[in-house]
Amino acid sequence: MSARSDDLQLGFGLEEPRDAVAESAAAAEEAAWEAEEEARVTGRFLAKLESLGLQHVRRLVLTRNRSVLISIKGFELRLHEGYVGAPTEVHVQIVRFVMARRDWERQAAREAIVSFPLPRHTKPPRAPERTHPDDEPLAERLAEWHTRLNGERFGAALALVPIRVSRRMVRRLGHYAPGVEGGGAEIAISGRHVHRDGFAAALETLLHEMVHQWQHESGLPIDHGAEFRRKCREVGAIPSAKRAVC
Repeated sequence: MSARSDDLQLGFGLEEPRDAVAESAAAAEEAAWEAEEEARVTGRFLAKLESLGLQHVRRLVLTRNRSVLISIKGFELRLHEGYVGAPTEVHVQIVRFVMARRDWERQAAREAIVSFPLPRHTKPPRAPERTHPDDEPLAERLAEWHTRLNGERFGAALALVPIRVSRRMVRRLGHYAPGVEGGGAEIAISGRHVHRDGFAAALETLLHEMVHQWQHESGLPIDHGAEFRRKCREVGAIPSAKRAVC
């Protein structure tokens, strides 16, 4: 199954059964995460601007206002979110615009800023997720089981891949990403799934994702077709989700 676009990877994983109440709760939790992530992106961007010489700005607000791309009022800087991913040269001009003391200097900076082509649809880039420090012991335990299951069920034929515990993953139990967009292959397991359903259930999900890994490394299509189901029967993996995550 295809990964969410914000994962920046093509993923194939185990999805939970549809449940209206669970999906509503998951959507609310994901919205809260998105808000937290946006705050982190904004904080990192403000820190970069400060490293380039920005001063006296206490609050940065990212907007989608194409009529007013940049404005400063008091200690608040409002800036179109499309500039987050702009080259450092453009960020230098943003700082120059805010800090300029002469009209001609501000005008020159404004022209450089406006000349940067904003994407038609923009959103602050999302940093790749990493395992939360509190989940590192769990990730290490899952990695140990990956090695063990690899030997017991796959004849130690699978490659060693990172096992990540995801706190973003609220609608999926896990996924296998074969490594696109410049990233390497990985298996991610939902931390919510582990804490809700238990470690044994997480191992079932891990084994399911390892079958996708086997497909990828065998040069087969990564899907849930007949060959996938055959391999699941061979290694004792479940082909579909049996537990809901609320």
